[in-house]
Amino acid sequence: MLTGEIRGQINKLRDDLWSGGVSNPLTGVEQITYLLFAKRLDDIQLLEETKATTLKRPLARRIFPEGKDELETPAFRDGGCPYELLRWSRFKNEAPERMYEIVADHLMPFLRTLGGAESVMASHMKGARLAFTKPALLDRLVQGLDKIPMDDRDTKGDVYEYLLSMISSAGENGQFRTPRHIIDLIVRLMNPGPQDTVCDPACGTAGFLMMAAEHVRREHPDLFYDPQSRTHFETNAFTGFDFDETMLRIGAMNMMLHGIEEPRIAYRDSLAEGGGDDAGHYSMILANPPFAGSLDNESCSKDLLKVVKTKKTELLFLALFLRLLQTGGRAAVIVPDGVLFGSSKAHKGLRQALVDDHRLEAVISLPSGVFRPYAGVSTGILVFTKTGRGGTDKVWYYDMQADGWSLDDKRNPLLDESLLGPNPQRALTAEEHAKNNLPDLLARWAERSG
Repeated sequence: MLTGEIRGQINKLRDDLWSGGVSNPLTGVEQITYLLFAKRLDDIQLLEETKATTLKRPLARRIFPEGKDELETPAFRDGGCPYELLRWSRFKNEAPERMYEIVADHLMPFLRTLGGAESVMASHMKGARLAFTKPALLDRLVQGLDKIPMDDRDTKGDVYEYLLSMISSAGENGQFRTPRHIIDLIVRLMNPGPQDTVCDPACGTAGFLMMAAEHVRREHPDLFYDPQSRTHFETNAFTGFDFDETMLRIGAMNMMLHGIEEPRIAYRDSLAEGGGDDAGHYSMILANPPFAGSLDNESCSKDLLKVVKTKKTELLFLALFLRLLQTGGRAAVIVPDGVLFGSSKAHKGLRQALVDDHRLEAVISLPSGVFRPYAGVSTGILVFTKTGRGGTDKVWYYDMQADGWSLDDKRNPLLDESLLGPNPQRALTAEEHAKNNLPDLLARWAERSG
């Protein structure tokens, strides 16, 4: 949990961006992501240098080459900026004007050409560039980030999650941001384990994948003592797709700062023809796909149209989830109420398929204000298992009335922070339960499934 001092430092970064002309919160987070990536690269090389010195052996991994390169790399043809100056620990001490020159003219091109050899994250940096022209702003951002203690994984992750909360106030950009406590609830309901392969085909900032990884780490700490389980966790356990390059960068950084060094976050229009050949690959789907969209049938995957003949993205995504899941795989996804009550042939057909051909386990109704201020649509959570041969017997239903926050556009917390979310620090009283149904829902689900 972040201290008030750290929150204040992050809030100052947001204010600096705003006063410096970066008024779009999404752009602001993207700019900070670039800087955090640059800082991480320097941290990696510093660690390698420390190891080499301690063990008296050559450097095992070098990110920043030595010397100058005036010919082979276009970014350095203007006079040969020493690679050493591209390191965070060096340029942070430069004067603002010189720092801006180094970062804008040399570091950003270096990140764009770093390629995929060093890390998956590097492949998302091809569009890296500063979105402002004020050296003083860059200096404030660099000095501000440098002062925030991010020595351990928990703090790094919490800092970035708090940064991402800036997006939720971004109006239309808020569609990318599912409330963290709702993600936490869904992950705890599904209880992913060390052998699961979890996918979010519309991952946005990778909130579901990040929370699933934290859940597995918390509930199965011994997995890291088994080389096979550890390799699976770090390479294949969590996969996300999106078709927005900014979201890919932010989502990949979110995973990295939560301990997944090589996140499987890739560009894909999940509903498009040729969207991928990983049908039946995943054991678990966790997602909040786009609502109320409409696709041209010509651009949509023909395999999905065979399942449900529609242009509605929420229905097409459900068909996609069934295609991606392996037999016996489970899904917990947020859907608009239209999926539950829509009267069109497509709506009825998909509901029938879930009930008759697979196993619909639960329907959880969410309060209509959960996604305010940027969406007031009524939504629910569907939990189902892909069987291919039916199995629906009884469907568990829960009508959530309160999630711990006010259901107006302000979304103010109704309880102390320690009593919010699905796992409060103590049992809630009846009065407190009326303001936060999540712990009761989770407890009843455990009784039902146990």
